[in-house]
Formats: sequence, C-alpha cells, structure tokens
Amino acid sequence: MTDTAQQPRCGFAAIIGAPNAGKSTLVNTLVGAKVSIVTHKVQTTRFNVRGVVIEGQSQIILVDTPGIFSPKRALDRAMVQAAWNGAAEADKIIHLIDAPAFARVLNGNEAKAQDQLAFKDVERIIEGLKKHNLKADLALNKIDLMPKEDLLKLAKHFESTGCYGDTFMISASKGAGLKTLKASLATAMPPSPWHYPADQIADLPSRLLAAEVTREKLMLRVHEELPYAASVETETWEEHRNGAVRIGQVIYVQRESQRKIVLGKGGQVIKAIGAAARQELSQMFDRKVHLFLHVKVRENWSRDPAHLAIFGLELD
Repeated sequence: MTDTAQQPRCGFAAIIGAPNAGKSTLVNTLVGAKVSIVTHKVQTTRFNVRGVVIEGQSQIILVDTPGIFSPKRALDRAMVQAAWNGAAEADKIIHLIDAPAFARVLNGNEAKAQDQLAFKDVERIIEGLKKHNLKADLALNKIDLMPKEDLLKLAKHFESTGCYGDTFMISASKGAGLKTLKASLATAMPPSPWHYPADQIADLPSRLLAAEVTREKLMLRVHEELPYAASVETETWEEHRNGAVRIGQVIYVQRESQRKIVLGKGGQVIKAIGAAARQELSQMFDRKVHLFLHVKVRENWSRDPAHLAIFGLELD
C-alpha cells in the first residue's frame, strides 16, 4: 500500500489581484528569490510569470498574473485576459488584497484616489470570480499596517460574498503568515510528478527574464516621464567561451520625445539603466554580463501582435 503522504504533488497556484496589491512581492518571497520584477508603479507585471516553490513532497508552481483592472487599451485587455486565463487553468487561486487600502474605503476613512481604484478593482475581481464560476482563497496583505479588529471586519465582508474558501492574513514583504499559506498550497496540489528539477526556481526564458530586469530599471528611473509607454526586447544573446554572455536589448518607445527621455543628456540616463540592469543580471546568472542597450521608436508596439506574442499576450 502506497503512503500518500510520500507521494509527490505538483500543480499551479495563480495569484490574482488588483494592480499593486503585492502579487510579485508575494511570489518572490515564497520562492526565496527574485523571479518577478517589482516597482512602486501599478501594472508592472504584464504577463504571467511562474515561480517554483518546494514544500515537503509538493512542488508549487506560482503564477504571478497581471493586475486585474478596468482595461482601456488593447494591451490592457490582453493583460487582464492573461490574468483570468492563469486563474482558470490553476489548481488553486489566491486572491491577494491590499487590506489597508480596501479598509480605508470600506470604513469611510480618508482614502486616496489610488485606494478608490483598488477598491473598485477588487469588486470587479469578485464579479469575475462569480462570472467564471471560480473559487479562490483569500489573502489579506499588509496586515502589519492595520489594527486586528479591522482585519476581522474585512474577513467577514469577503466571507459574505461566497467567493472564498480559506482566508490568510499575511505580509508579503515581512513574511508574516506565509508559512501557513505555503503549507496550505502544498496540500492543495494534486498528486503528480514534479514538472521541474528541484533546483529550478522559475519558468521564464533567460532572454525574457533579462528583458524584464532592464524594464524594471527603466521604470524605476523614468517612471514619472514614461510610466507605461516602453517595452524591452532581448534581440541577441551570445555565449562566450569564458562563460560570459553578451546581451543586446532594444527599448521600444512610442515617440521621439520619449526616446530622448530614455537616453538622457549625453546618454546619462540609459547608461545608468544599463549599469543597474547589468549588475543585477550578473548576480542573477552568476556570470559576467555584457549588456548593450538601444532605444528605438515604434509607435504601435503595444498593438503589434508579433511583439506581444513574445510575452505570451494575445490581442482581442
């Protein structure tokens, strides 16, 4: 008779939520390494990123999905559809919520405009769960930033929707409550051989991961002037005999004025972006990285099916 406790388990757990709820931070913390880029800007994640977690005999494949919000552009719609596709295909869904932001609106406190948007996005996700007939577990994030009584009130509010199973109170950045969440995900995975080697932490091609790192540095550097108008593509990847790698990337922007912003006076901005990306990539790949960046204007990159297909996004 087989001991079921020793049987390997493997499955997918999709992390869904409004933009900036902390999904990428949660995935990175659970994995124990950076597999998804994080900035203070909303809608940073544009496509489903997979991080791999081992817990006992279970391999949990975390799917960091784009934020679900009210889409206005073709790219927005493709991102939201990618998030719902990731949820529908998962063995487990975790709906991550920025608890303090939602509570400020629910309690009628001084809520910021961003809080109001997050509140509406959460309500939209609840409607989506009902529409798609999906059941999720609830994860109230940033519990270190609000009183316990408000958390209990929030939990009851969401319980009344009928959309959720278990509720977890966590802090993705501090690590609070993640041990319980990870254990629950491990037992929820179906019996199955592992999909990935034990030492693999992400399912993301190196070329794509390198482009994401550069996009993160770009957003951190020019987020005020160029919040969402840029994309990064790895065009060349050359392995050297000494173990180093030469990476050529193109930063696509939509207008010539944006190209000048990315370049900066005397090329200072793009040099700083390249230096920051090169340093992180060298540490990430544990090898010397030679990174060469170019900036090109492509007005319609966000509506180019071939370009978006590189990231697994489909236009409607």
